[in-house]
Amino acid sequence: MVGTFGRFARAFAIGAALLPAAVLADDPADLTMRNPAVRAQDRAITRRMNQDQLAYVRHRDAGNLRSRAARDEADNAYADARADYQRQMAAWRRAVAACNAGYWEYCDR
Repeated sequence: MVGTFGRFARAFAIGAALLPAAVLADDPADLTMRNPAVRAQDRAITRRMNQDQLAYVRHRDAGNLRSRAARDEADNAYADARADYQRQMAAWRRAVAACNAGYWEYCDR
């Protein structure tokens, strides 16, 4: 019981310490943001950060698509090889059955 209260008290203290920084992050009464040049610079920085993030996401998604395409290609190659193997095994089993049935021409396969 005491341990739970202690953890709660620590979490509350950390939250209370960080709350003022979060509140001041976008303060409409901030005196520095009254300057149009500072607001324009802030907008430009925000726009650049958004564009950088968009470029990162597009690059990441393109890489994911390439790796997915490569994985699909490998899966298709494996499926084709597996189907070919199954066909060969079926032909071999038919030849063994024919050989065992007395059709000697199938015994050399």
